[in-house]
Amino acid sequence: MKITRVEAIPFSIPTRRPFAFSGGAVHHAEHVLIRVHTDEGLVGQAEAAPRAVMSGETQATVVAVAGGWLEGACVGADPVRVEDIHARLRPLAGNHTARAALDIALHDVVGQAYGVPCSVLLGAYTDRVPVSHMVGFASPEESAEEAADLRARYGVSAFKLKVGVGADHDLATCAAVRAAVGPDALLYADANHGYRADEALQVLPRMAEWNIAWVEEPCPAEDRVGRSRIVDQLGIPVAGDESCRSLAEVASEVMDGRCRMVSVKTARSGYLTSRKIVALCEALGATPVCGSQLEGAIGAVAQAAFAASHEATARFPAELTGFLAYADDVIAEPPVIANGEMTVSGRPGLGITIDEGKLAHYRCD
Repeated sequence: MKITRVEAIPFSIPTRRPFAFSGGAVHHAEHVLIRVHTDEGLVGQAEAAPRAVMSGETQATVVAVAGGWLEGACVGADPVRVEDIHARLRPLAGNHTARAALDIALHDVVGQAYGVPCSVLLGAYTDRVPVSHMVGFASPEESAEEAADLRARYGVSAFKLKVGVGADHDLATCAAVRAAVGPDALLYADANHGYRADEALQVLPRMAEWNIAWVEEPCPAEDRVGRSRIVDQLGIPVAGDESCRSLAEVASEVMDGRCRMVSVKTARSGYLTSRKIVALCEALGATPVCGSQLEGAIGAVAQAAFAASHEATARFPAELTGFLAYADDVIAEPPVIANGEMTVSGRPGLGITIDEGKLAHYRCD
């Protein structure tokens, strides 16, 4: 089997309401459907969800690199030889989101070729994972209402609270959400580098009153001294996200004591690199958790398959509700969340079907 073409289809779907965080806001899913075509008729698919404020990538750059470097490296290659294709892409710096989508699409092809789900290819630890929901910036009352609604409708009992906008607002949000979801819910915070280190050390300890389990990216990644101070002085674990995009970054952040947890995002590192990151975390005594780039339903399916494949990642709720933020999707059968869990597909590959009518409606090329 040989790869004949890499197709990149940009599409845009509005959010139900803007999803805000300390680095900006998402108003549309400006995403890209990546398709890997083969000479045997199998087509692997994945969703690229670029975030310019986090990686410098945009919908336009993903489309451009897919039709250039990615296709050039892939055409004529055997899709089963994923390591070989990664090696061909080694001269391409950055472009994490585009490369991740290609990697997942390749695994989708391999799963279809062998008749097994991606979760089985990756390890098959379990067939379902607990779900966490990201609560974006809003008033404390709106955040509490959103969290309570997710708990009532889907049984979700883990919530990431976007903070970093200001001490009073952030603490009020923690208090309101905790009151809305009860004492047994898992709450953790993500500042998206929004605090200065000294601010973080003033604000974050006060969140202990509402039992915040950990905090993600409390201050800018460039402030290495400040990040080390936070880890040393804060009473709760610190997680790395945008500072932990590659194996080298994960090794540096963990070994130098700047984080004790790592957010693993298949939308950013694909399956191959994400597996290596999980293994590195286990070797270094760090805790891997599955995060989100607010990808749509395709990305949620892909992330769920990965989270369910490893004992280390299945231990914690995975951020899989991003697709609920959008007014629609291009997938024919959106994933189902029930009793706070998402069950992974038992169909070969990712097991997804694209609604071609919706794709035609939302594509923007």
